[in-house]
Amino acid sequence: MAPSAGHLRPGRYLAFFALIVVVLYALVFFTGSGKATPKLGIDLQGGTRVTLTARTPDGGQPTRDSLNQARQIIETRVNGIGVGGTEVVLDGNNIVITVPGEQGDEAKNLGRTAKLGIREVITSVPNTPAAPPSAPASGAPSAPATAPSKPAGGGGAEGAPAQQPPGSTPSTPGASNGQDAGKNPIEAARAVRQAPALMPKDPKNQQEAAAAQAAQQKALAALTCAPNAADPLEGNDLPGQPLVTCGDKDATKYVLGPEFIPGTEISSANSGYDQQRGQWIVDLSFKGAGGKTWGDFTSANIGKQAAFVLDTDVVSAPTVQNAILGGNTQITGKFTQTDAKNLADILKYGSLPLSFDSSDATTVSATLGYASLQAGLIAGAIGLAVVFVYCLFYYRLLGILTIWSLVLSGLLVYAVLVLLGRWIGYTLDLAGVAGLIIAIGITADSFVIYFERLKDEIREGRTFRSAVPRGWARARRTILASDAVSFLAAAILYIIAVGDVQGFAFTLGMSTVLDLVVVYLVTHPLVAMVSTSKSKFLSNPRNLGLGAVQKLGAQRKSTRPAPGRRANVKEA
Repeated sequence: MAPSAGHLRPGRYLAFFALIVVVLYALVFFTGSGKATPKLGIDLQGGTRVTLTARTPDGGQPTRDSLNQARQIIETRVNGIGVGGTEVVLDGNNIVITVPGEQGDEAKNLGRTAKLGIREVITSVPNTPAAPPSAPASGAPSAPATAPSKPAGGGGAEGAPAQQPPGSTPSTPGASNGQDAGKNPIEAARAVRQAPALMPKDPKNQQEAAAAQAAQQKALAALTCAPNAADPLEGNDLPGQPLVTCGDKDATKYVLGPEFIPGTEISSANSGYDQQRGQWIVDLSFKGAGGKTWGDFTSANIGKQAAFVLDTDVVSAPTVQNAILGGNTQITGKFTQTDAKNLADILKYGSLPLSFDSSDATTVSATLGYASLQAGLIAGAIGLAVVFVYCLFYYRLLGILTIWSLVLSGLLVYAVLVLLGRWIGYTLDLAGVAGLIIAIGITADSFVIYFERLKDEIREGRTFRSAVPRGWARARRTILASDAVSFLAAAILYIIAVGDVQGFAFTLGMSTVLDLVVVYLVTHPLVAMVSTSKSKFLSNPRNLGLGAVQKLGAQRKSTRPAPGRRANVKEA
């Protein structure tokens, strides 16, 4: 037999639920920032989301260790922006950067490999307009000419302006730089633009020098420098080999020697404004070995150029005017304040172990985010209002218990959302709001199951008081099965889905679990309290929406034979 409602002790259940709510909101107000606001996604508050897709030189899958290392470096770069609420997460082979607010444009450049190296300039030629596709690539200059450069002194370097400002998408050589269609584009570009034959083994050997010059002319002719063109060698150039690349905003083509100082030898980088030159610069400090190498190079190569190469892009190619000792130097170019700061931040935090393509970049304005949040709240309010009207019309006083249970469920869900955003960085987005709205129906469905079981018991002729424990015993199995199916579906969807769909699945699954808490600790105890109430108003079945089924139960009960008596049967 099911236990009677009097044995339930509903006060204990309600007190336990109240304790849960008090503890949750104590954590909300007295831990972390103390603000009772959930963490919102960029589609609700505005911001930028950038998805970076990793690529490897051999086209294979990147290792998990390299992805984690790249995520940590990008996260450090993001923190350098100084915007609160930023997030960097791994999503398969992608790294997703989320920056709320208006400063998200800087996040679009955080995926740069930032592979810096210093190389000697062998020669440089002005870039000429590309020939039509049908014409042979023979329009390269027959003899290299030295690009003009400005003198450097005082421990600094002033040279060719940056090929592309660090704060924007790099303008890099085109994808058709001497590549064969059937080859890996990185390997094909290396075969032409990083061929060992670009430099003679013995510079004094005239035949080797002539062969190297011919190879340089061929590589320069095959190189296409055009704005917004992808360079397969970006972040994938070999430091020990010469390099043919672009610079000077695609105005100059360079032939560079092997890298003699890698970016890992940089100990610090800071942007600043040079009052004498009237331009923004980036101050570099080398580590011990790097500072010695730079001093030796500048001492032995006065009058020659040194190229600062960032992701195969020559950002500065100064002419050495005197020996630069002490381990400090400068990168100059036509930088804006933002460009200089971005470049300094990227160099400061190190280069990435992988190169990335920006496969998606989404920016949502704060106005649109607020409109989306408002629309989500209105949709949720409409859903709640419809459920409230239905419950009041169909269940009356029981409907009021349903509304009260939904309000308490909302308080519980809100506190959990705030704490999850604070503890694990969970952000509520539009998809999550949709999951919460659907969860309203799941929670209301549990109440409907319970109340309809009560009606079934009353139809059998039982009183409301005796129907409550029996109806609950039958309803809870159905509620558990229903919520288990919903939670399992949400869990599977969360595992196999990516992006916004995961937010929908998460809030749906979380709300399903909290639905059980509310039904067990609030709804059933409240119904049990009403069933044992001595108030005539509360115990009146008509006020509970049970008047019709009680009449039907009374009719069925009156037609049943009394216990121990048989119905009279006439014999034919």
